[in-house]
Formats: sequence, C-alpha cells, structure tokens
Amino acid sequence: MYLTDYHCHSILSMDGRVPLTVLADHMVRAGISEMCLTDHFDLFDGSARRCYAGDWDWPAALTQWEEAREQFRGRLTIRLGLEYGMGHIDPAVSEAVLNQPGLDFVIGSVHNLSPARGGVDLYFEDMSTPAACQSILEDYFSSLEALVETDYYDSLGHIIYPLRYMNGLAKIEDYMDRVDALLKALIRRGKAMEVNTYRGRTVADWAPLLKRYKALGGQLLTVGSDAHDPRNAGDGVAAAYELIQACGFHAVCTYEKRQPTLIKI
Repeated sequence: MYLTDYHCHSILSMDGRVPLTVLADHMVRAGISEMCLTDHFDLFDGSARRCYAGDWDWPAALTQWEEAREQFRGRLTIRLGLEYGMGHIDPAVSEAVLNQPGLDFVIGSVHNLSPARGGVDLYFEDMSTPAACQSILEDYFSSLEALVETDYYDSLGHIIYPLRYMNGLAKIEDYMDRVDALLKALIRRGKAMEVNTYRGRTVADWAPLLKRYKALGGQLLTVGSDAHDPRNAGDGVAAAYELIQACGFHAVCTYEKRQPTLIKI
C-alpha cells in the first residue's frame, strides 16, 4: 500500500527534534512511500508574539529538503510543505509567506486563541473545566471559520486539535453544526480535510468527521502523523487508511506545487 505522511516536523520547527534526513530515514523504516515536511510557521508564537514573513527561514527549509530529496531518491518521495497557523489574520503577510519557490503543500491550522483573546497558544490555556473548554472551542471554531474562507492552505489541519488536551471534558459531536459548516466550505473551495493521527493516538476520533465529510460529498483527504520525534514517523497512518476506507473513501491526496493528486488506497 502506498502510505503517505503529510504532517511532520523537523528541527526547523520550534518543537522538532531532528533534521529532515533523520526523519526521512525513520519514514522509510515505517513503510511510508511519500512524505511532506510541514514545519511550523504561526503568525503568533506560543507566547503570543506577533510573527512576520521574514521570521520564517525558507532558504534553510529548501536546503535541507534538497539534500534529503537526493539522499532518498528512489526510496521515498519527499515534498516540501508548511504548517501555517492563523493565516487569515494578515492577508499581506500570508501572500508573502506562501509565495515561495518549491512549496508543494500548506496545512492551514489554528494553535492559538484569536487576537481578540490575546493570541496565546491553546496548549497553555486552562482546560480543566467544561466551561473553560467550551470558551476555548467557541473561539477556536470562530478562527477556523475565518481561515477556511481563505486560500492560505490546501488542507485544513487537525480540526479536533484542542480536544487532545481536554481530557474528555468536550466532545466533537457537540459541535457538529460548526464542523458541518467547515466541511461544506472545504468542499466548496476545493480544499482537503486532514486526518491527523496525533502520533497514532486519535485515529478513531476521526470517524464522525469522516462520515459527515463523505455524506456532504467531500473527496479530498490528507493523512499525517504529526510526528515531531523520528520515533513517531508514520504512527497511525496505516490505521487511518483503514478507517478512511471503512468510511467509504477510496483515495487520499498528495500534492505537488499545491496541486492535488488522488492516490488510490
């Protein structure tokens, strides 16, 4: 089976562990046929500092991609992408960031509270009560709803992201009206939905979203392990493929120069 991991991070991410060549070696060992490196660039960092286009070292990204692509030629297809956070808050910066030579794929994501709420990384917020979780999710979905109407992404990343940290105090099923609106926008705009395995921990959690996306007519899916450590390369990808098939899909997407190709499962 042609397995793809389209969400992973190298040492160029603030929380990445190793260079791309090391990560790629672990992808090969995990049976991955094609990967896309998607290092982080968020318009707010974890402490809510505002970031700008010049803060992203694109030449370094190109250099390590070119080295890895040659080293693994014939063993692993390596695409160069970006996980771009909060792109909707500054169109001018987003146009500059995404106008890069060699960029194959962009995950659009939200890791932070909205500017009106201070822009702090969600990871550092209090999620110890249902009320706190609800407040965060209301803000989170509002940001996703703004992001999804832009062209600053190819696949909408980890829609269920904050639920990772909520210890069961909130359920995605309680927000399916808002999820439906996001999925309809993806379909209308020709964008993909990401199935993010969270290093193999949340594969089953995607079932309700996959079923709704299928029912609404969605076709474009990307799959990623969200590996930051090479030991997690490809974790959960094969299981995600099985779930995707069980929900009625027969293909996943790969990207080159931001154009999708359907790969039959």
